[in-house]
Amino acid sequence: MAQKKNISELQIKDIMQGSDFIGYLPSNVSWSSNSETIYFDWNPDANLSDSLYSFHLKNDKISKVDFETEYFLPASKEVINKNKTKKAYSKHGDVYLVNVSTNEITQITNTSEFEHDVQFTNNDKELAFIKNTNIYSWNLKTGATKQITDFIKKDKKEKEKDEKDEWLYNDQLELFDVLRERKEKSDLHDTLMKRFETKKPLKIHLDGKSVLNQQISPDGKYVTYVTAKRADNKKTIMPHYVTESGYTENENTRSKVGDEQTEYTLYVYDITNRKTFPVVLDNLEGLDYIPEYTKDYPDKPYKNDNRIGYISGPNWSPDGTYAVLDIIANDYKDRWLVRLNVATGTIENLDHQHDEAWIAGPGIGGYGGGDLGWMPDKKSIWYMSEKSGYSHLYTMNVSSKKVKQLTEGAFEIYKPQISKDKKHWYFTSNKNHPGDRQFYSMPINGGKFMALTDKIGNNDVSLSPDEKQMAILYSYSNKPTELYVKENPMFSSRETPLKQITHSTTSTFNSYPWKDPEVITFQAKDGAKVHARLYNPTPEVKNKAAIVFVHGAGYLQNAHKWWSSYYREYMFHNMLVDNGYTVLDIDYRGSAGYGGDWRTGIYRHMGGKDLSDQVDGVEFLINEYGIDKDKVGIYGGSYGGFITLMAMFNEPETFAAGAAIRSVGDWAAYNHGYTARILNTPVSDSLAYRRSSPIYFADGLQGNLLILHGMIDDNVHFQDMVRLSQRLIELGKENWEMAIYPVERHGFVEPSSWTDEYLRIYNLFQESLIEE
Repeated sequence: MAQKKNISELQIKDIMQGSDFIGYLPSNVSWSSNSETIYFDWNPDANLSDSLYSFHLKNDKISKVDFETEYFLPASKEVINKNKTKKAYSKHGDVYLVNVSTNEITQITNTSEFEHDVQFTNNDKELAFIKNTNIYSWNLKTGATKQITDFIKKDKKEKEKDEKDEWLYNDQLELFDVLRERKEKSDLHDTLMKRFETKKPLKIHLDGKSVLNQQISPDGKYVTYVTAKRADNKKTIMPHYVTESGYTENENTRSKVGDEQTEYTLYVYDITNRKTFPVVLDNLEGLDYIPEYTKDYPDKPYKNDNRIGYISGPNWSPDGTYAVLDIIANDYKDRWLVRLNVATGTIENLDHQHDEAWIAGPGIGGYGGGDLGWMPDKKSIWYMSEKSGYSHLYTMNVSSKKVKQLTEGAFEIYKPQISKDKKHWYFTSNKNHPGDRQFYSMPINGGKFMALTDKIGNNDVSLSPDEKQMAILYSYSNKPTELYVKENPMFSSRETPLKQITHSTTSTFNSYPWKDPEVITFQAKDGAKVHARLYNPTPEVKNKAAIVFVHGAGYLQNAHKWWSSYYREYMFHNMLVDNGYTVLDIDYRGSAGYGGDWRTGIYRHMGGKDLSDQVDGVEFLINEYGIDKDKVGIYGGSYGGFITLMAMFNEPETFAAGAAIRSVGDWAAYNHGYTARILNTPVSDSLAYRRSSPIYFADGLQGNLLILHGMIDDNVHFQDMVRLSQRLIELGKENWEMAIYPVERHGFVEPSSWTDEYLRIYNLFQESLIEE
């Protein structure tokens, strides 16, 4: 395909090579236990994949870690006993124990099975782990391994006798002495053998349910576990047309929003008394809540018999006295933190977070629970809440229920952790600007923030075990991520500069003067302050055309001051600007980084405020930057593709051309976990789906539309765009095209596909907005 006129030195074929063009960037940082070595994944030689590298602080030497050394390195995720003399971890499916004073490592298991989720138990006398869904413990003194649980998913049941066979059976026993005597002996044998069963783990029958989140209490007396009754929902079949076999091969993928959801139940296994019982959750605050949106359907009865969603925990206090559960509702509108009485299977409400839309935000909600831990007093928990409008750090005494908010303001807190000496917090925050993330410390009971980093951009910090050094994955808007090291100012009386460890970018990448987009704000018609990245061409090349880029995922941030995960799009925008285009990249309603109201601004209407923010952005460009109102295009992928479709169908006076990549065309065809949070379900809230799905507005298409989609996209199914194309055909629309990519899933992999895709997008804008 020939590329339309391009005066930039950047070529689409080059920049769509991804890391081969930019350089392979470092990631996945960890530390050695002695705080002297930084480990990270890197690929400076552009090999097939990343390898593990090490940087030694004492000699400033980078070296590639050989396989044998890497294999036996301790895992970064460890558990430690109460007196901090032993650590344990699982790696490669085996369990290891570390003597802290000598750093001697003992391999506890060496099997072909997968052992994981290690924890100390029985007052640190034993080490528990999970294998094949069951909990086992290893005695630190004797080295004996004991099976704690015996979960049986499906029972082998004998076929029940019908009435005729039951009569014959009893008649045989009555007629023949030998049969009767044999049965009596057999019954006696079975009775005697049951004595042996009491010495083995109790058989826990799951009746076909799955078991997960198995934990043993710190004292070793109780096991908690969650059963999941999974519905047999119909899956979507996705054909693969380009295959090694030469035949069309079908893949079963996800089901659709509104399917019957998994039922979760938390149980306690009392090991001493050999009994199991469910945890009673009937007294959760607001469990009988009926959502406000149901008022739009007065004649439709609301039904949600069991609102309990996933149950995380228990999270035990360090001394094993208290246990806290983190529970999310299956309609995502409530989060409960409760205190568990494990002996009785009852709970006491601690904190109830509710949102009419859905619970989320940094460290809040989601599968696996939110951020939560114990304070040094061992009586109080810390947790995250959006109660103030932004995700902030709170503490609560689990006995008195006294709550204290430790951080506050129009900003968010990310990944909080308590210092080794229990006197301070460490966390990341966008306190200075929504698009700037710095690393801070703060006194344990709240107070003044101390900035430990200062370079504008993103500072992703990994503290050394002794907390004296910071390994930082740092990037800026036009500077890709590199690894740096710096002394922690908490331990240093002098200011030390960042030391750059890696230099990853290629000479080709470095030869171009990459633009530093300006992060601006404009006011939406409803008064909201909208953040955006602006790429502005020089006056001599400016063509008065503008392109609006729409980031994906909905809840994601791209109007920031660090290297974007949309790095191909960033380079494409540089090329567009070289060719005279003005580019605007908006953090529309629903984006991350701006608090709860911004996050939920799209509730029950995707394509509402998130679309009007794009339109208001265009008006801002017309009024402030001299853009021709007839020369505006829009494009984006995934959620960005969805917004592009809504823009082309509902705002044809604003957008003359649009490229919709891997787009959602009908939210009723998307998955449950994402969509039901925002739009509820199609059956319960059909109005939300009707006003949010592009397929219902296709008749509004006037400008030139390009649809691009991978045929084996297992996230947004290709079927979605096939259905939309049929709708466009039936409507008699002629000004649209579709490009399909037979071997691509949601995230494209092949450079040839990326190149073809963006050549088509560039040509669309050139033809629609520039060429007469």
